[in-house]
Amino acid sequence: MSTTTIPTYRDAIDALNSLQSNAAILEAVRAAGATLYPNAMPEMIDYLRRVGLEPSHLNDLNVIHITGTKGKGSTSAFTDSILRSARPGWKIGLYTSPHLVAVRERIRINGEPLSEQEFTRYFFEVWNLLQNTKCEAATTPFMPNYFRYLTLMAFYTFNQLKVDATILEVGIGGRSDSTNIVPKPVVTGVTALGYDHTRLLGEKLSQIANQKGGIYKEGVPALTVEQPEEGIFELGVCAVEQKASQFTITDTLPSTIQLGLAGAHQRSNAGLAVQLAHTFLSIKDQSYPPMSDPNTSGAASATWSGSEIEPLRSFPTSFLDGLKNAHWPGRCQTVLDPKLEGATWFLDGAHTQESLACCLEWFVSPTVGLPVRPVSDGHPPRVLIFNCTSGRSGGDFLTAILQRIEEQLAMHGSLEKKEDFFDKVIFCSNVTYASGNFKGDLTSAAMFTTDNLNLKTQREIEAAWNKLVPTYSGTVHVLPSIEDAVEEARKTLNVSVLVTGSLHLVGGVIEVAGLADRALSPKA
Repeated sequence: MSTTTIPTYRDAIDALNSLQSNAAILEAVRAAGATLYPNAMPEMIDYLRRVGLEPSHLNDLNVIHITGTKGKGSTSAFTDSILRSARPGWKIGLYTSPHLVAVRERIRINGEPLSEQEFTRYFFEVWNLLQNTKCEAATTPFMPNYFRYLTLMAFYTFNQLKVDATILEVGIGGRSDSTNIVPKPVVTGVTALGYDHTRLLGEKLSQIANQKGGIYKEGVPALTVEQPEEGIFELGVCAVEQKASQFTITDTLPSTIQLGLAGAHQRSNAGLAVQLAHTFLSIKDQSYPPMSDPNTSGAASATWSGSEIEPLRSFPTSFLDGLKNAHWPGRCQTVLDPKLEGATWFLDGAHTQESLACCLEWFVSPTVGLPVRPVSDGHPPRVLIFNCTSGRSGGDFLTAILQRIEEQLAMHGSLEKKEDFFDKVIFCSNVTYASGNFKGDLTSAAMFTTDNLNLKTQREIEAAWNKLVPTYSGTVHVLPSIEDAVEEARKTLNVSVLVTGSLHLVGGVIEVAGLADRALSPKA
C-alpha cells in the first residue's frame, strides 16, 4: 500500500490482485482432476458473518439470481435495464463478472459502475473487517480468493446502500458458486446451457444443468429458456427437488421488438429478462400489475393462477424502452476507431464453441462483416484477433469459427471462401502492453510467465490454424501482447477487426486501442 494515510484505488487493486490464485496452483488443481469445492458455501457464509452480515440479510437485497453457460451477463444487463426503466425511482444493484477494463464495472448502481472513490471505500471496509476477525472454521482460509472477495464486497456494498433490487450473476456453475448463499431470492433464471468449465461442472449436459439448476430455491419461481431435451429435463428435476414455486420456460422475443444488444441469440436472453423482471415486480411491487401501468402497450395479459405467475404477453412501454436501451459492452459490439479513420472494431468476448458460433453468425452478415447485398460486392479487409485462455481447446474453437463462417457465407449467397475470409489473423497473449506489463485491473496471476514469454498457447493455436487452413493466402501473426496486436491490425487501412475468444482480450483491446469512451458508455 502507498505511504499516504488514505488508501487509493490502486492500493485496492493491488490488494485485490494479491488474492488471485497463481498459475502453478491452478495447474496443480487441474492435474488432480478439479471438482467443485465441497466447502465453498460454508466458507462463504463464514466470510459473510465476518463482515457483519447473516445469510438472511441477503434476502433484503431482493435478488434476481441468474446463471447459464452463455448469455447470463447479457440477460443480467437486460433485466437491469428493464427494471431501471420501469422503476426509475428505485436503487438497483447489478453484480456481474468478469470485467472488461476496470474491476469496479462488476458492481454497479443504477447502471453505473462504482466510482474509484466508492470502490476504494467499500473495498477497504470489507478488507479491514476481515483482517480484524477470525474464521469460525479452522479449515477456512483466512482471506477469500479474488472472486469470493468481490462477491462479498458486492453483498456488503448493496446492503450499505439499501438497494431496492439486486441482479446477481453467477460466476461458475451455480450450485456451489459464491453467489448462491442467498437463502431466498425473489426469482431465479437459467440462460442457454452449453459446454464450458466441463472439468468442474461435468462432461454431460445433464451434469451441467444440475449445477446451474442449483440456484433454484424452495418457494421461488424458477425460469429458463428453451434448452436441449437433456438440459430441460434436468432443470425441471432441480425445480421439483428444490420445491420451486413454478418452473417456466420463457419464449424468445420476436424480431419486431428492438433490442439494444446485437445478435439473434440476444432474443432468447431478452425474453428471459422480460419474464424475470415481470415476475420480480409481480412479487415485490403491489403497484405493478401491468393494467395499472399508464405506459402499457396494448392490453395487459398478466394474470395470477394461484401462486403461479403467468408470463407477460404484452409489454409495457417501460419494458420496451428497457430492452431498447440495454447496453452491455464487448458482446457483439461495433465500435468505430477514434484514432484511425475508416477502421472499425467488432468486439465479442465469446469463449465457448456455442457462443463463438453466435458471434460469427452476427459478424458474417450483411451490414456487419459482409457488405450490404449483393454480398458478392467488395468489402473492407478483415482481420481476426483471437486468443483463448489456458485449458480451452484453440483448435476446436477455430473449427467452430470456420464452420460458422462457411454456413453464413452460403446462407447469404456469398461467393467468398471461408479459408480466405480474413486477410490477416493475429494470435496474441492476454498481456496488456508491449512492455510485458498488465493494466492493474487486468492483471492475471493465472498465466504462466514462461508461457507468456514463449507464447506456447499462441503457437499451438497458430499450428491448429495452419492445419485447418493449409491453403491460407493471408498473413498469420503470433504476438506477445494485446498492444502489439492492435498496432498490427491498424497497419491495414479501412480495416474491419473482429476481436473474440476471450473477454479479457476484448477488455485489453478496448484499453490499449483507446476505445473506452465509445465502447463503455451507453451514450456513445
